[in-house]
Amino acid sequence: MVRRRRLTLLFSVALLAYLLDLGSKLLVVAKLEGHSPIQVIGDVVTLQVIRNAGAAFGMGQTMTVVFTVIAAAVIVVIWRISRRLYSLPWAIALGLLLGGALGNLTDRIFRSPATFRGHVVDFISVQHFAVFNLADSAIVCGGILVVLLSFRGSNPDGSTHRTAAPAAEQAKEAKGSEAPAEPAKDDQAN
Repeated sequence: MVRRRRLTLLFSVALLAYLLDLGSKLLVVAKLEGHSPIQVIGDVVTLQVIRNAGAAFGMGQTMTVVFTVIAAAVIVVIWRISRRLYSLPWAIALGLLLGGALGNLTDRIFRSPATFRGHVVDFISVQHFAVFNLADSAIVCGGILVVLLSFRGSNPDGSTHRTAAPAAEQAKEAKGSEAPAEPAKDDQAN
């Protein structure tokens, strides 16, 4: 029952992040593309539509297919981890990562110039920083949460690094005691 609630939370967070990203992209493409940037906080934060074939900071512009494969791989990894998910904070972190990855993957698959080569719609511009979208924000927040949980010693299955290591050692010792004993070497053998 606990696992089912954690999975529900993971997929709810992912769906919310995905829908917010998708909705915001549809809105800014319809209302802002081809128009002057809109100042949100002076010149520091503006809204402007940028089509990004690469990753953050415009790196890897010619590697769109690679980023598509990476996003798909992240989704598969999250799916595999979710099979043993019992931790509430991990459910939130993985939900953010999943929603963000799905948001950008949707752009890569369905946006121009071609399927699996689509450019991601970025629109939040912070002065002296990258132009990004809500999917990127979800990925960064989820990633930061994963790092914090890892440093704290938390595992997705609800255990901690401190309890998981002794349990593994106990299982190893139990396995070793069940194994047949090696024949004793006779030191006096000729």
